[in-house]
Amino acid sequence: MRLHICAVGRLRTGPEKTLIDDYLARFDRTGRALSLGPCQVAEVEDKRGTGMAGEGALLSRAIPDGALTCVLEERGRTFSSPEFADQLILWRDQGRSDLAFVIGGADGIDPALRDSADDALSFGAMVWPHMLVRVMLAEQLYRAASILSGGPYHRA
Repeated sequence: MRLHICAVGRLRTGPEKTLIDDYLARFDRTGRALSLGPCQVAEVEDKRGTGMAGEGALLSRAIPDGALTCVLEERGRTFSSPEFADQLILWRDQGRSDLAFVIGGADGIDPALRDSADDALSFGAMVWPHMLVRVMLAEQLYRAASILSGGPYHRA
């Protein structure tokens, strides 16, 4: 199953991009044997300033046709890392070729897009900057692949 991180905003060179690139490269290597990956990042930018609705339309176009869609937002489900790993396998085994994680902009995700999603994931009750959410998601994807493959990365 191919994974996609569809996110508002362009991530420029810096520590966040370095971390994301590193974790996604690790995920791609580890996940391959599990039929997970590769993971690609699709960035959208609302240059017209149309707000959440405009961002939602751009994000919708970035999601591959037929993909299982999971939005990241504060009202989503929370998982432990092993539970998230198990959820990835459940999603993979549903038979869809693509899984899209959707990260909104500073104002969140358009309600229409949120309501049409298959699932919602939260990294806790706190609100996180959308650029850090990308890093956290990339790390958790790698951690999940490591857990599933029996690797030493996750020590809990």
